[in-house]
Amino acid sequence: MEKNHQGTPWFVKGDINGFFGLFSNVLTNFLAAIGLLAAINMPGDIIYGNIVPGAAVSIGLGGIIFAIQARKASLKNGNSNVTAMPYGLSVPHYFIVTFGVMLPVYAQTQDWLLAWSTGVAWNLVQGIIMTLGAVVGPFIQKYIPRSALLGSLAGLALTYIAMNPMGEIYSAPYIGLLTLVIVLGGWIAHKKLPGNIPAGLLAIIIGMLLAWGTGYMDVEAVQQAASGFSISLPSFAFSQLFQGFAYLSPFLAAAIPLAIYDFLESLDNIESAEVAGDKFPTALSLLVPGLLTIFGSFLGSVYPTIIYIGHPGWKATGARVGYSLATGVGVLLLAFIGLMPLVMAIIPLVALLPILVYISMSIGTQAFSTAKTKHIPAMILGLMPFIASFVILQVDNALTAAGTSASEVGLNILQDNGVYYGGWSTLGASDILVSMMLITIIIYLIDRKFKLAAIYALITAALSYFGFIHAGEIGLGTGLSAALGYLTMAVGLLAFHFYRHPDEKEELEDTQ
Repeated sequence: MEKNHQGTPWFVKGDINGFFGLFSNVLTNFLAAIGLLAAINMPGDIIYGNIVPGAAVSIGLGGIIFAIQARKASLKNGNSNVTAMPYGLSVPHYFIVTFGVMLPVYAQTQDWLLAWSTGVAWNLVQGIIMTLGAVVGPFIQKYIPRSALLGSLAGLALTYIAMNPMGEIYSAPYIGLLTLVIVLGGWIAHKKLPGNIPAGLLAIIIGMLLAWGTGYMDVEAVQQAASGFSISLPSFAFSQLFQGFAYLSPFLAAAIPLAIYDFLESLDNIESAEVAGDKFPTALSLLVPGLLTIFGSFLGSVYPTIIYIGHPGWKATGARVGYSLATGVGVLLLAFIGLMPLVMAIIPLVALLPILVYISMSIGTQAFSTAKTKHIPAMILGLMPFIASFVILQVDNALTAAGTSASEVGLNILQDNGVYYGGWSTLGASDILVSMMLITIIIYLIDRKFKLAAIYALITAALSYFGFIHAGEIGLGTGLSAALGYLTMAVGLLAFHFYRHPDEKEELEDTQ
């Protein structure tokens, strides 16, 4: 570590790369979330007049806060090489709040104000639970192996971060693959580019030129985005909070595991930053997304925020403090001025998505390269809950597009055709926590600490029984079948613990 009493500068050259990468990532997710609201025909005055500015505050302030946190840490430690943790919207949750909360309320009441109010109340609950997670976060960090935390993050990166972008890249390979090569050449191969232009910026410029030059982009979309320009500043939505709670009860049982998912993902990313060389206080860091989600709900936002995946990747590109600060300020300005749709109408999405692929590659590399070789089988098993939940999401989307559902088609018919919908749904429910627990159990099994593995299997059984994992909602016995499975797993592990084969020279678990 390089000692420097002046700490990390507020802005370095590498922050240009980091800004174009992180800002495009945050902006893409934000616009995707807004696009979903438009797709369900929510009125534009609610979307752009209330939800967007409120969400922008929770996103923008987070970027600024984490930049300040990194700067202070660098001054305290005399380190000129500290990288701020990235921050933004929770990706799975903007699908859930749109289609699982607000749309059903509108279908029941035919009132968009009530639907929005319920989304605001739901977001407040998410923030409260995430804030409570800051208390238990250090405890989890202490008792869950690092490989379990990073392994679950690798599963998230492989599926929800990389798969859809790769599909989009191959939908226009002549743009996507070239920009992917530019990003990977600059950020992984460290190839010097003409004029020392940052790789992320060059990828966006080349992608734009190709897209506009070949007719891939739509001039009418730019004209439409420009015509929708309006200044929108945030305002408090306390009345919506009170109204929304009247319709919130059907969604509360599912809100708890979803909020747990969010704070665990943030916790994983804090761990990832520490492995990359930047240690930040766990509890204080977890308070930022929790409290900003609460504050955002006060301003009418329906979207939880989290510490983002990708710190090691941004650090490798040379980003430090300024990229986070600039992203936070940029989101605030674009949201308040109303330019967000215009930016995305000009820049092709396919030119931005290789950045997400790079981030997933960085996270996977970190997870597996820092693990003990003998623990890698456990981490591979930990990828499977994410694959299951991702597959189920795609199946549900396809069936919905066809005007049907899994229950209407029939689970037996799906299974007869090789789609194990029931089992995958169980495996993938609360995937990040399922992955952490599975990896932990198998790590201790590999280390021949069978009794400790059995204890974690019993803990996982309890989590399953009460629906924190392997179930769609909290309740007694909601994940009973999985709970019974973990009980039998615990029995098998205890049998390993007590059984001594005559040929065994020593019991390794007693010496480790």
